[in-house]
Amino acid sequence: MPKSVSIARAEGSPGHVYYPLTLDNVRKASPTGTEVLVKIHAAAMNHRDLFIRQNLYPNVAFGVTQWADGCGIVAEIGADANVHWKGKRVILSPAIGWDSDDSAPEAEGGYALLGGTARYKNGTLQEYMLIDQRELEEAPDHLDDVEAAAFPVTGLTAWRAVMIKCAQHIGPGKKLLITGIGGGVALMALDFAKEVGTEVYVTSGSQQKLERAQQRGAKGGVTYRDKYWEKDLMEMTKGVKMDAIIDGAGGDIIEKSIEILKNWQPGGVIAIYGMTLGPKLPFLMQAVMRNIEVKGSTMGSRKDFREMIHFIKEKRIKPVVSTVVQGLDLKAINGLYDEMQKGAQFD
Repeated sequence: MPKSVSIARAEGSPGHVYYPLTLDNVRKASPTGTEVLVKIHAAAMNHRDLFIRQNLYPNVAFGVTQWADGCGIVAEIGADANVHWKGKRVILSPAIGWDSDDSAPEAEGGYALLGGTARYKNGTLQEYMLIDQRELEEAPDHLDDVEAAAFPVTGLTAWRAVMIKCAQHIGPGKKLLITGIGGGVALMALDFAKEVGTEVYVTSGSQQKLERAQQRGAKGGVTYRDKYWEKDLMEMTKGVKMDAIIDGAGGDIIEKSIEILKNWQPGGVIAIYGMTLGPKLPFLMQAVMRNIEVKGSTMGSRKDFREMIHFIKEKRIKPVVSTVVQGLDLKAINGLYDEMQKGAQFD
């Protein structure tokens, strides 16, 4: 029987529990209607998947296939599916509920991601996956299966943060700061921003990651382990301030932005796609007086996903892949979680 990986119950409070992975035997489904059956060749994990095992993510579900990123071949199609898809190498849209609205998801039930939750009981960490043809895109030819599986969630998050939330603040003559380089979203944000001519600076706690980011196209970088890293950044740019910041940590980023961001019209923008340092973010009156905007940014629409893939194909962007393991080997897959928990990716 085909195999799938899910999580099982364990005792412990959120943040102190670590749900074990289980290897499940599942029935090979037959597609009906506009469904297709995809033979998964590669699946990729995100920080969200670690949060699920720690019960730090909403609507965690047991027995539901994990992970939201995947690439494979369409093995079978339903009676009403387009025959075009049969045999195609595809990547899967990682979420449902948001089609094309520029502002927010249209679905009454909201936005739901693949992998590990009760909101959308499907995932990519399995051998065969049943999904509607609406959620397919042809995989870019310049990417292998692993590379094609690596970017949907991080890429879509970065795309909306950079290309939509900061649209007026990127491009030739603009400067962008991306914090926490080494994370998947930050790396994709670097790729997107530099491809449209933006001068990109980065922060990291690792000198090696700063160096690798510069090899990938960043203009420069500073370590956030220095208490006054914002002054180091301004020294690096000879006092020229940033037009925008892409941030996934939260913490004191607004306080730091007062030193970093331009404060004339239009004021600088901070696009925040996560708060790994805590769920609260203080907003200071100094930021108000400097016209600083803070914009929350979570994933993106189906339209955004399609446009991102076109851009990746056109620019021949290749995502960073840190570690690859073979097959549904639970010991090896647990090693991927360990690596992410240690922040060792991109080292």
